[in-house]
Amino acid sequence: MIERILPGSVVAVEAFDDDPDAMLFPEEEAVVAQAVAKRRKEFATVRGCARTALAELGFAAVPILPGERGAPIWPPGVVGSMSHCLGYRVCALARDQDIETIGVDAEPNAPLPEGVLEVVSDAAERARIAVLAAARPEVSWDRLLFCVKEAVYKAWFPLTRQWLDFSQASVVIDPAGTFTARVLIEGTAPDGRPLTGFEGRWLANDDLVIAAIAVADVSGP
Repeated sequence: MIERILPGSVVAVEAFDDDPDAMLFPEEEAVVAQAVAKRRKEFATVRGCARTALAELGFAAVPILPGERGAPIWPPGVVGSMSHCLGYRVCALARDQDIETIGVDAEPNAPLPEGVLEVVSDAAERARIAVLAAARPEVSWDRLLFCVKEAVYKAWFPLTRQWLDFSQASVVIDPAGTFTARVLIEGTAPDGRPLTGFEGRWLANDDLVIAAIAVADVSGP
């Protein structure tokens, strides 16, 4: 499903239920040793998706451990992003010679809990969401906004190693299936370019909203 909103150079592997046969490396087992069963299953399944994607890219299976601020540590030469929510797990990977950064997030297509929208958005974003909701009520636009901002952070952090708060990105969602995100703090890509925002794509069905960012590598020779 998510491949519809990602470029062909990105390999995405999805699961709509947990894989009872998904195996973990000992290092990964240690990360979730004290976690509840639900968390362990999600953790194992999404890493199974990641190892399938790595194999499609020609890389060996390796432990995928959380690094700084929980960002997954990929093998050299790989960029990627993972997400999981009720009924869905996904990993999207690419070679770093093709894609500079990836951010994907998936959420249930259901309204945010009361009070959360005010925390993750500003007045202008809420006004835009209200217009979208009036026109297409089948999409939980508040949840999609949250989803987009999560994808923005996942694309931003590997490049800048900087935290990005919900209030530090301003998002405009186009109902045709795209979005733009303007980052409101200074950030610099590894090659020294100012990093001011991202463009991405989204999709929704009865169960899920999904947002994806994949930035082509522009740092070539």
